[in-house]
Amino acid sequence: MQYIGRFAPSPSGPLHFGSLIAATASYLCAKSVQGQWLLRIEDVDKFRIKKNSIDSIINTLESYGYQWDSEILYQSQRTEAYQYALDSLKTLTYPCTCTRKFLQQKTPVGTYGYIYTGFCREQISNPNATQFAIRLRTDSKTIYFNDALQAPYHQNIEIEVGDFILKRSDKMFSYQLAVVVDDEYQKITEVVRGSDLLDNTPRQLYLQQCLGYRHPTYLHFPIAITEDGKKLSKQNHSPEVAKHHKRQTILQVLNFLGQQAPPLDYFSNLEDLWDWAIKNWNRDKIPAQMTLSKDYPHYHDKF
Repeated sequence: MQYIGRFAPSPSGPLHFGSLIAATASYLCAKSVQGQWLLRIEDVDKFRIKKNSIDSIINTLESYGYQWDSEILYQSQRTEAYQYALDSLKTLTYPCTCTRKFLQQKTPVGTYGYIYTGFCREQISNPNATQFAIRLRTDSKTIYFNDALQAPYHQNIEIEVGDFILKRSDKMFSYQLAVVVDDEYQKITEVVRGSDLLDNTPRQLYLQQCLGYRHPTYLHFPIAITEDGKKLSKQNHSPEVAKHHKRQTILQVLNFLGQQAPPLDYFSNLEDLWDWAIKNWNRDKIPAQMTLSKDYPHYHDKF
């Protein structure tokens, strides 16, 4: 089976250094074994989309030399596929009228946020509500999986998370449903992403099982954090990657991923750098931590 990987940014802002770590790790895992690398824009949540961010993401990736092997997939164009998958789960789903405020007041908080304890499992808690979400009924079986980098992981979804949402009350499909349907549609063989998404994996494995989908393998690399422990993210206003200094930036990404790349003057251009990276990629060198505090570029472009 040919290796197929993907990079799936959400257009909630421009790409930052942490984004390039995710793009590079997934790109090199695919290209180093002559596999395919696909680009997916996770724009299913229209309320999080920032103006011009989709074009910005695509243009940045192109300017940095990433090459995807098929047409870009946009989640906003996949609503029929998500609804079809949701309809096939009718015996396992139910409507939920619980509001965020209600859950914050009534539910216990666990490691992964509030734990939904099934208020609407048998009967909706507020029959007068005009809006409702759709939740997936979970069971008491613990999900185990072996990550390609992190320690073996397990989660009892019912106890630690509870029945989770597949379609929100605002009619937006959830990340969990969209990502599982799209990974199956694109025939993804391995999901390479940051360790901040590790705890999502059991829910996705469970949903794949419910839908009769294949299980891809998973590799969760460490996420970059600042010295004060904040994740590099759009939410934390991490700076956009430099429009210039591309070789320097990619070299820093490679070294963050443990690849021990040669110094800048070893490469005459960006293409040479990518050739070296593909030929010398060693996933076994990726640090097996959940987070890493590293220096990252703060180049201020003058041109």
